[in-house]
Amino acid sequence: MTPFRGAFTALITPMKNDGHIDYDGLRTLISFQLEQGIDGLVPLGTTGETPTLDAHGEEDEIIAIVMEQVRAFEKSSGKKIPVVLGTGSNNTREAVRYTERAKASGADAALVVMPYYNKPSNEGIFRHFETLSRIGIPIIVYNIAGRTGKNIDTPTLFRIAQLANIVGVKEASGSIPQMMDVIFDIKRTKPDFAVLSGDDALTLPLIACGGDGIISVVSNLVPALVTQMTGAALSGDFETARELHYRLLPFFKAAFVDGNPTSIKYAMNAKGLPAGSVRLPLVEITDEAKKSIDAALAQCGL
Repeated sequence: MTPFRGAFTALITPMKNDGHIDYDGLRTLISFQLEQGIDGLVPLGTTGETPTLDAHGEEDEIIAIVMEQVRAFEKSSGKKIPVVLGTGSNNTREAVRYTERAKASGADAALVVMPYYNKPSNEGIFRHFETLSRIGIPIIVYNIAGRTGKNIDTPTLFRIAQLANIVGVKEASGSIPQMMDVIFDIKRTKPDFAVLSGDDALTLPLIACGGDGIISVVSNLVPALVTQMTGAALSGDFETARELHYRLLPFFKAAFVDGNPTSIKYAMNAKGLPAGSVRLPLVEITDEAKKSIDAALAQCGL
């Protein structure tokens, strides 16, 4: 069975009002996630505002803090918490450097987004991941056409999945039929290949089709509930999973009402968690979006 199974939080990067990273707040958030029972953490992804972070100062400090706290928790609790570091870039040489850093840090895997902006051919996509697969750290492919401009089709992903060290995919295509194709065409012949949802609202449907869990935005605020929903579905208790899914569904929608991570950061701030501000080109959400999020939180009983 894949070790990359369950609920993983796509961790935000908390910031102070002056735009500097709130490292004490980060430590608080990591402790909150671990105490609430999250299955794994994914720092330095889209939700972490990685495109605006300094790669050699801020990112290094974030990695050090995450690895230190998680490993200390593992030692005291006896529970394994996989850390999957975002290492993607549209520059293959840069992605190599980030992925080598993840390996050196002791991370359990690297999350590598499809190269964005360049819009490479399918052969270019394959060779990008082929290059990274040689580094020797487990790699989860991140497919999100809405941000990269190109979908990784299932035949191309099938080729990538045959490479050494390619252990799964974060599927954020938004297409359940495509996710089913990935499970049917790849997971049947490579059972340890993890198929994780990139959309909170599609976690339950994906698991029902044979998927392995979620890399979640919403779990930044409610890690215990997302973990319970995911765990129930994975264990076959779909009655409990459906109950939690529909309880959280209004917030699944509202958490993206005015972008990510702007919307989830507003919700976290509203509930007293140290999320803070965002960096340009992101800006604070609109008053209308705030009302939508507040209403959703109330509807969910949060």
